[in-house]
Amino acid sequence: MTILSDLLAENTGLSGEAADHLQAVVAEWQLLADLSFADFLMWAPVLESLQPDGGDFVCVAQARPTTAPTAHPEDVVGSRFTVDDHPQLARAMREVKICREEDPHWYQDLPMRREAIPVTFDGKVIAVLSRETNLAAPRVPSPLEIAYLGSAADLCQMIADGTFPSIDTRTDVHTSPRVGDGLIRLDGTGAVVFASPNGLSAYHRMGYESDLVGVRLAPLTRSLIRDPFDATEVSHRILDALDGKPGSRTEADSRRGAVVLFRALPLRPAGKAAGALVLVRDVTEVKRRDRALLSKDATIREIHHRVKNNLQTVAALLRLQSRRTASDEARQALEESVRRVSSIAMVHEALSISVDERVDLDKLLDNVLPMVGEVATAEPHVTLKRSGSFGVVVAEIATPLVMVVAELVQNAVEHAFPGGRPGTVELVVERTARWLDVVIRDDGKGLPSGFSLERSDGLGLQIVRTLAESELRGSLSLRGRKTGTEAALRIPLSRRM
Repeated sequence: MTILSDLLAENTGLSGEAADHLQAVVAEWQLLADLSFADFLMWAPVLESLQPDGGDFVCVAQARPTTAPTAHPEDVVGSRFTVDDHPQLARAMREVKICREEDPHWYQDLPMRREAIPVTFDGKVIAVLSRETNLAAPRVPSPLEIAYLGSAADLCQMIADGTFPSIDTRTDVHTSPRVGDGLIRLDGTGAVVFASPNGLSAYHRMGYESDLVGVRLAPLTRSLIRDPFDATEVSHRILDALDGKPGSRTEADSRRGAVVLFRALPLRPAGKAAGALVLVRDVTEVKRRDRALLSKDATIREIHHRVKNNLQTVAALLRLQSRRTASDEARQALEESVRRVSSIAMVHEALSISVDERVDLDKLLDNVLPMVGEVATAEPHVTLKRSGSFGVVVAEIATPLVMVVAELVQNAVEHAFPGGRPGTVELVVERTARWLDVVIRDDGKGLPSGFSLERSDGLGLQIVRTLAESELRGSLSLRGRKTGTEAALRIPLSRRM
């Protein structure tokens, strides 16, 4: 978890999904800072100031341009502003539009122009970006500056619209080309209206010697790439961006041997088609190091794959042993061990196909929970429901969290409904920027008289307590309801997501 997430958790009441969107904006905003020749500050309204008229704002993130002098050489993150300090922040939230100060703002004897850009998510403004341009260094308008500023204006409007960044492009923004690597702007027909010097150089190394302006980029790029499948892929990504579809990073080898990264971004300010941006980067010289990193990542994933195979073998051996055991108690213990080992194996299976040691826990539990307690076969009278989303978690907490959830659900299925009594086990998840809260409740017979979680000698509950407290650094409570039992798990997400 980053400082951004810490500040959001401490100062706001944003949901986990809203915090994820702000993380995605921060992942993209170096592009905005470079195109704008300006600093960007992200301001979030503090929890007690979420009224329509606005209140205090806290700076939760900061980006400086690589294309111009910064307006903020000092660190602003963590600072608080009131409405009087920066009235455009509250105005942008209230009016849901980009607001600009009429007169330059003076900050430490430095003149700057400030604009407030609302960050919209799910139809609501959840934060405000402040674009602050250093006016002390005079700039002569050039075709490059005009093209950059026009592109920045379109992307900022898309942030206010809630259409940028797209959820489909969040996985590769950290490895995508940047503005300084090479930028090409296309009009609505796909023709080049501007190409930066580095963008033009990248195409020269691919084998195209002429100027790019006026050329339709998709068919040209397709003709320069060696592999026909890669050529088709890159061409389609450019055309998709022109149609308003978000594009991801693509790599291709040119006929001349140059290796180039491409990323196409649609430009649709206020929902109107305005062409596309294509970022390009010549990565020929760093390809060897990239291959070394890819080899390391592949080795890690192969280790997870082999661990998964070994755990599945252990589970198969335990299952075979349980079938040969005459004791019902021993058989039940072996079957529970099979379930626990199989749950861990599924986590390693998910990690074996992950590129960043992170797991989509919702997809994983969709596979684990039907297996828990053989709900679908051995306990057909029990209905299992799930609401809320775990989201994506790091590998560090994936295994213990899956184990804890599986054990608690299993415990409810086995003990809450004696004698085949029908009932429901409900799994409720709520994730914020600071906490992950998991509640497993049933409408069964309830806890026995005098029950204490601390004094319970059940193996399953001992496993749950140990994992919750030591591995997850969280808290677990088990309490009776009017009808049934409720287990509540709270896990801090600070510096872990």
